[in-house]
Amino acid sequence: MIYLSKNKIYFYEFAKYIKMQVINEVGEAVAVKRRLLGLKQGEVAARAGLTQETLSRFERGRAPEFGSRKLLAVLAVLGMELQFIDTEAAGSLDELRRERGG
Repeated sequence: MIYLSKNKIYFYEFAKYIKMQVINEVGEAVAVKRRLLGLKQGEVAARAGLTQETLSRFERGRAPEFGSRKLLAVLAVLGMELQFIDTEAAGSLDELRRERGG
């Protein structure tokens, strides 16, 4: 499962949460799950109504646009879901920069 909170994304796999900072990390998590299931990109893409190239770019963090419909379709093929949860109050821009090391 992938959980979204106000400024963070978490990927749940094997009873642990992985904090994700950017959408590219969601693509990486999708690739990990796809491989764990023994599925090829072309198979997942076809079942989700995408091209293999589109899925490949998303998994590699190189998709210029990957909307919610595409994401939800891919997650459904992989038996994953997207959930929104409140984990903490959103911080200020300065706190977010410090958190990201910038």
